[in-house]
Amino acid sequence: MAMIAKFLIASLLFSLLVLHFAEADHDTVNSNLAASSPPKKIDCGSACKARCQLSSRPRLCKRACGTCCSRCNCVPPGTAGNYDACPCYASLTTHGGRRKCP
Repeated sequence: MAMIAKFLIASLLFSLLVLHFAEADHDTVNSNLAASSPPKKIDCGSACKARCQLSSRPRLCKRACGTCCSRCNCVPPGTAGNYDACPCYASLTTHGGRRKCP
């Protein structure tokens, strides 16, 4: 009877160990797939057109926005502000230290 109990406990522990390694392998495969797929490119032209529609200098705004969009692959929503939605966009500055992206 004691041998059967030891065998059952050993089998249970072995099964849990196999499940643990299988799950770890599954997570590794999923993270490798996510890392290898390139991020989806956004349409910078239409995103910057929407962003700069109320600007007093729309051509300058679209040019600066396009540069920032191509570097960061994102444009914050709305016509101003909302920089927390795209930290890269908000962090770009000019040589004078002013914010580059509108």
